[in-house]
Formats: sequence, C-alpha cells, structure tokens
Amino acid sequence: MDSDVTPGSPGVPATSAQRVLVTGGSGFIGSHLCRRLLSLGHDVLVVDNFYSSSRHNVADLLGEPRFELMRHDVTFPLYVEVDQIYHLACPASPVFYQRDPVQTTKTCVHGSINMLGLAKRLRAPILLASTSEVYGDPTVHPQVESYWGNVNPTGVRSCYDEGKRCAETLFFDYLRQHSLPVKVARIFNTYGPNMLPNDGRVVSSFIVSALRGEPLTVFGDGSQTRSFCYVDDLVDGLIRLMNSPPGVTGPVNLGNPSEFTMLELAKKVLSLTGSDAPIEHRPLPADDPVRRKPDITRARDLLGWEPAVPLDDGLDSTVAYFRRALGS
Repeated sequence: MDSDVTPGSPGVPATSAQRVLVTGGSGFIGSHLCRRLLSLGHDVLVVDNFYSSSRHNVADLLGEPRFELMRHDVTFPLYVEVDQIYHLACPASPVFYQRDPVQTTKTCVHGSINMLGLAKRLRAPILLASTSEVYGDPTVHPQVESYWGNVNPTGVRSCYDEGKRCAETLFFDYLRQHSLPVKVARIFNTYGPNMLPNDGRVVSSFIVSALRGEPLTVFGDGSQTRSFCYVDDLVDGLIRLMNSPPGVTGPVNLGNPSEFTMLELAKKVLSLTGSDAPIEHRPLPADDPVRRKPDITRARDLLGWEPAVPLDDGLDSTVAYFRRALGS
C-alpha cells in the first residue's frame, strides 16, 4: 500500500486540516500513523510516557512545525484541544505488558476513561486501537467480529486481553450513553520498521536473532499460526476507519488474512537474511493462541480496505531497518 496517501484517495475522504491527538504516538504503529497524518496536512499532537516506546521513533519529526510531543501518562486526565483522537497508548507485546500487569490494566481501563472523557468534552471522534487478543485462543476460525472470544480472565496475558476487552466495553457504553462518535479497530499481528529489537514480537525476534546469528526460538512444534500485516497497510486501515461515516463504529478487524505457521516464518526470515542460525524449539507459553487469522469482510465492505503488501516485501523492508538499527 502506498505510504504517501493523499486526501481524496479511495477510502480516505478529503478533509480540511485538523488537530489530531495520537496517544502512544511514539510507539511502533503510532510513529507510522503520525507520519501519515502529517503527510495528509494535519497537525499532530503525540502523548506518550515512553514505557514501551522510543522517542527515537519520532525524533526526526521534532522540528516539524505541525508536530508536537508531550510526555504524559494517559492514566491521568489530559486537557488539550483537538479534533480527532487515535487512542493507541498501551504496551502491546508480552515482554512489556507482563512487566507491570497492574499498570497495563490501568492503562487499558483508566486510560480509556480519560481519553473518552476528553472526547466527550470536545465532541471529537475517538478511535480505539484494540487487538485480536480479545478473541483469546479462538474456537472460531478465521475470527469474525461477532465472535465473543475464548479468553482466560486470570492468566498471565489477562492484563492485556481483558484490559482491551474492557476498553471496548467502555467505548460502546460511551456511544450508547453519550452518543459519542467512537471507532474500534481490532488489530492483528503487525510488523515493519520502528519495532523494538527486544519487544518479544515474533517478527522482530526472528529477524534480530537471524542477524546476530543466534538461535531462532520457535515455541512448540511451530505449527501455531499467525497472519502478518505490514504497518503501512495497517495505518491506512486506521485512517479509513476514523474517516468512515458516523454509523461505522466497529469493531473492525484490521489484519492480513494470509496465514503462516511460526516454523514457516522462521525459515522465511533465515532465507531473507542469509543467516545460518539454528532454530530452537521451546515449550509453548501459557495461553498462547494456537491459530490467529482475521476475517476482514467487514473492513472490505465498510472501508474498501485490504492489505496490499506481500509478506516477503514487508519482511525485506523490516530486515533492512534492523540491519541499520543493529549496525549489521
């Protein structure tokens, strides 16, 4: 998907310049979203506490007059004036969200309450970056938005899984109770430049290990599946959802329906990097989903959206990014 989308492109309605708040905007997905919004002519305010993100992701934007960066924790109220809110703030990988699970739940719940309160005061549309983790270890495949999920409410992943489920509850209660214009995106596995090398996500972990010549850790026999969406495609979907008609609230799955096993991904990364690093098998983590694949019919029908970047092309860009980042 072309990263230089211009106003008036299919699925991205032409709008006048707006002031847009992006919570978690210095994170992996947030930093790409900020660049796309700036390219569309908007003013962008990023709010981030840098718990699981890096200031370096947006360092090159600090001299941009339409860009502003504020250190702030969304579990505390925020008083700003904006026209749209993309609420992405939350650690999204197990390494970070399990480090302080109570804070993760607070970020999901208190953070959403505070951002919804801000949106209510401003009557501004607000989009929640929810997650495919709300489906848990699914018994329905592929996952459709009408599926309620199969989530362990007391497990080590619950702080994130149930935290995001509660955030969705809050968004739809604000819609029903206050007629607030809300949008909910359920994001499936996404990858690309600006991922952290130590975030524990499978794509970044495999690439970093391959480039360092270290074993690639595959859990179980590697037959569990994921679907991988390149970040440019994902950002396009988020913007299309935000600018969709008021009646389109979601939840809407955003992800790539092409499904790969973990063993297939590991071998593909080794091939693309030219690495001879070994593959090492370890026991499956607790509550790790066996299969994960989105049904994106709703995104196609309502947003005219589907991913366009093939996995090999996206991995090439991501490998190139990590080669520069690691100096390899």
